[in-house]
Amino acid sequence: MSATAASLVSYGSDSDSENESNLNTDVEKVDLADPDAMAHLKPLKSIPTMSVAVLNSAPEVAVKEAVETGTHLDPSLKEVTYNPTFETMFAPEFGPINPFKSQQMAAPRNMLSGYAEPAHLNDFMFEQQRRTFSTYGYALDPSVDTHQVSCSSYIGAVDEAEKNKGLTVFESGQKKSEKRKKIKGGEAGEIDNFLGPWAKYIDEKDGAKPSEEEQKELDEIIAKRQKKGKNEEDAPAEEKTILHVKDMYDYQGRSYLHVPQDVGINLRSADAPDKCYLPKKQIHVWSGHTKGVSAIRLFPSSGHLLLSSSMDCKIKVNNHNMVPLKKHHRSHSKAVRDICFNNTGTQFLSAAYDRYLKLWDTETGQCISRFTNRKVPYCVKFNPDEDKQSLFVAGMSDKKIVQWDIRTGEVVQEYDRHLGAVNTITFVDENRRFVSTSDDKSLRVWEWDIPVDFKYIAEPSMHSMPAVTLSPNGKWLACQSMDNQILIFGAQNRFRLNKKKVFKGHMVAGYACQVDFSPDMSYVVSGDADGKLNIWDWKTTKLYHRIKAHDKVCISALWHPHETSKVITCGWDGQIKLWD
Repeated sequence: MSATAASLVSYGSDSDSENESNLNTDVEKVDLADPDAMAHLKPLKSIPTMSVAVLNSAPEVAVKEAVETGTHLDPSLKEVTYNPTFETMFAPEFGPINPFKSQQMAAPRNMLSGYAEPAHLNDFMFEQQRRTFSTYGYALDPSVDTHQVSCSSYIGAVDEAEKNKGLTVFESGQKKSEKRKKIKGGEAGEIDNFLGPWAKYIDEKDGAKPSEEEQKELDEIIAKRQKKGKNEEDAPAEEKTILHVKDMYDYQGRSYLHVPQDVGINLRSADAPDKCYLPKKQIHVWSGHTKGVSAIRLFPSSGHLLLSSSMDCKIKVNNHNMVPLKKHHRSHSKAVRDICFNNTGTQFLSAAYDRYLKLWDTETGQCISRFTNRKVPYCVKFNPDEDKQSLFVAGMSDKKIVQWDIRTGEVVQEYDRHLGAVNTITFVDENRRFVSTSDDKSLRVWEWDIPVDFKYIAEPSMHSMPAVTLSPNGKWLACQSMDNQILIFGAQNRFRLNKKKVFKGHMVAGYACQVDFSPDMSYVVSGDADGKLNIWDWKTTKLYHRIKAHDKVCISALWHPHETSKVITCGWDGQIKLWD
């Protein structure tokens, strides 16, 4: 018994105590005589049986009124997984209040401007009310129950809603009046009595005469038209010619149209110079015009006279060899747009914004005849054939090319195929054909006197080409394109675009700057919007030279047909300059 007790005591001690007991020589021994030390080993004493007591599982508990029994919801909670009561959902929030928040800041909101509740609305109903509001000015108030519609249920034009009885755009309003009935026209088999769709209405009246009110209106309209026509048909401006030299004829009786022979070069020669050179400096200025110069033309073949038209309504004849101004014509009531010599240079045509084309005698300065079709002429050209010198064509603002006969003064042909105002007319292929360009960004080729174009060139990438020049050898057309480049088209047979010959480097967008070639086909010259004269090499298309020629737009550049390096330019600064 003593041994058993000792082993239990040793079992109850931990390992650390064992180690310590081994180290210590004095081991603590259990006092077996102590009754408490062995109490847990003795058997339990028998206890008398107890009676089972009755328990109340739900006793009544006195609840204090101040104690909160409801479940609190987080105000920021978006979704609840059980069914809370109304009091729980709308219970006031507890907790400390931020004293710095205003009432507007403290209000619950889920977006910057406030609180927006998601609500389902039929797409059709929304579109119906939106269209009704935009058409009639009223719509149903979305905050009111639509089942109980009254006058207060609408927003916007409530009076209009009452008048239309709240009809929407998708609901039919008043019934349309019945269709007018037609007189029955018999059967289709009866040819004489069959009227079909041409039958008159039953209540239709055959009234040839207008009523008094209608007659008054018609009279007013006719009077306005006549007045407008009178304004358009006003008498053309009074022509006036001023000679700026002492004598019109020299000692031999020759006028200034006579080609001079003492200028160092043969102006009567048909051959071009063998080699041309770049012009480098300005040698003369003609400053006779008070406004911008619109066009310049050299005298045919010889080039000893220079014809210029301007926005000051004047046309001037100058001598290109720096001789003072010969003559000027007060020609039109509005700015002159284009001018053109005939083959001999004895006559020239002018086109102006006063809607008149005028034929002038170059020597005397007299206006021979006037032509108009009440539209603005944009360009004018004589037919270069010797046997057709009495015919000329003009490109008009109403998309037509009109052909006049000088002898009768009447229109003999109209070429009406363009979709925009006609800008240029150029004769090609030994004058059997002519090429026209227009604001419709197309190029059309016409046979003379046939009003249907046989060639139509228009690409999506093409721009308007308001200035076109034929090369001296007659093989190429140089077209000033509005995308700041000069395009070259073949002038024989197929009129193909020569993609290898594109001249770039200048800025002309918006201006019809005239292009020209040097007589030996070595160079291409053109003005630009900055007033510069640009010179390219024909073979390489390289921009060789650029000269600041004018203060404003340099609208035209002409290379003299008999000179090796003389170029004439004109600009919107009113000056005409000679470069060499």
